[in-house]
Amino acid sequence: MINAFAKLSFDTAMLVLESQQVIGLRMAKLALGGPAAMHEANRMVSEKGFAFAEAATHMALGGSTDAMVRKVRRTVRANRKRLTK
Repeated sequence: MINAFAKLSFDTAMLVLESQQVIGLRMAKLALGGPAAMHEANRMVSEKGFAFAEAATHMALGGSTDAMVRKVRRTVRANRKRLTK
């Protein structure tokens, strides 16, 4: 039980850190302007609705918080990787 709580706490803390990195990278891209910035802004807004719906469905069907945090972390890490290219 304690190990599960510690893992969830660690994964949540890492999600916060990784999310802040993505926010910084996105702000830098948006500050440059141009078509790439517009595409990123559209992507950023559209993925929020999809992510919310996916998380709500997951939880409504009895999914675990741990699994949801892992999924969101995968998405955030993919965004970070894409934005650092």
